[in-house]
Amino acid sequence: MVHPSVPPAAFQPSLSAPRHRAVLVAGIAISIALGLASRRWPGVLFPEALGKYPGDALWALMVMFGWACLRPRMAAGRLALLALATSFAVEFSQLYQAPWINAIRSTTPGHLVLGSRFGAMDLVAYAVGVAFGLGLDGLYGAWLRRRNGNQASAARAN
Repeated sequence: MVHPSVPPAAFQPSLSAPRHRAVLVAGIAISIALGLASRRWPGVLFPEALGKYPGDALWALMVMFGWACLRPRMAAGRLALLALATSFAVEFSQLYQAPWINAIRSTTPGHLVLGSRFGAMDLVAYAVGVAFGLGLDGLYGAWLRRRNGNQASAARAN
């Protein structure tokens, strides 16, 4: 049993190699492209019944990639919490409707970053996107460990 004062492994800093920023930047670009495509051509990439929510999930995934790019050694659980907090803060900020911020939101970049109106289901989509990001982070970490283990074995064999 883990002592209550010891954080779970998911929240401890990574002592292994950091995430590669080039991979994270590629993840940001892919999430943006897929998110924009999901809005432009609904029903092509994702079932039409999901509506705008795949784009919202991809937006939160992009936020997670962004934070990971800034903090490549941060534990995955902390990254997930940071991405959720950021996504939720942006969503709740949509409850504030002042002329100056609505003017920003009426621009394409402002709308893409800040959205326009609060939707509780968007919070669920953000959680799905961040959960997907956690899964990708785990798969990438496992791949790195396997690759590094294979390289170490090959070096010992030579």
